[in-house]
Amino acid sequence: MKNQPHLKRLQEELGYSFKDPALLARSLTHVSYERQKSVGHNEVLEFLGDAVLDLAVSDLLIRRNPAKTEGVLSKMRAALVNSTVLAEKATALELGSLLRIGKGEELSGGRSKPSILAGAFEAVLGGIYQDGGYEAVHRVVERYFGADVTGERLGQHDYKTRLQEISQMLFRAPPVYRVISETGPDHEKLFVTEITVGGKVLGKGEGRSKKQSEQEAANKALHELQKSGTQSTD
Repeated sequence: MKNQPHLKRLQEELGYSFKDPALLARSLTHVSYERQKSVGHNEVLEFLGDAVLDLAVSDLLIRRNPAKTEGVLSKMRAALVNSTVLAEKATALELGSLLRIGKGEELSGGRSKPSILAGAFEAVLGGIYQDGGYEAVHRVVERYFGADVTGERLGQHDYKTRLQEISQMLFRAPPVYRVISETGPDHEKLFVTEITVGGKVLGKGEGRSKKQSEQEAANKALHELQKSGTQSTD
C-alpha cells in the first residue's frame, strides 16, 4: 500500500503498531475500491470495530461515572459513539487521505463523507482488535475518548458549536444563518432562521429570540447531515 510514511505516522498517532500490516491496509480499504481491484475491504472490520468500541466506551463510562444510572450511561454513550463524533476522530487522524476508495467515490468527495470516515475509524479499531486483542484496542479508545467520558465534557457543546466544528471539518466553511421571518409584537416575537451548510439549505428553526431560532436550526441541520450523509453507529 502506498503512503508508507503516512501509515507509520498514523500508527504513531494511534499509539499502536500493527504486527500484520495487511490488516491496517484492509481497514483503510472502502468497499467501492474492492469492486474495482478485487482486494479485501473493511466492512467486516467496521462491524467488529463498532462492537468493540461500544464495549470499550461503556467500560470507560462506568469507570469514570460510577454513580450514573444505566439510562444516563446509555445517553452518554450515544453522545460519544455516533457517526458525527467518529468522523471527527477520523478527520483528526487524517484517515481520509489514507483511504483506498473507488473512482466514483473519489469524484463524489468520498474522502470527506462522514459515513465513510466513521466507518474507517471503526474498521481501524476492528483491525487493532484482530491484530492485538481487546486490551490493545481499549488503550486506543481510551486515548481518543478518555477526555470525553465525563458528564461535564459531554454537556459542554451546544448545537451551534457542534455544527460549526462539523461544517469546518467537512466544508472548510462555517454555517450561514439567515433570519427569514420575524412576526408578532415586540414583546412576543417569533423568529424563523434558515441555515445553510456547504451551500445547501439544511433546515429552519423557530424561537422567541434569534439565538433560540439559530440553535433550533443548527439542531435540525445536524440531524439532516446524519440522515443524508451518515448512519448512526450506536
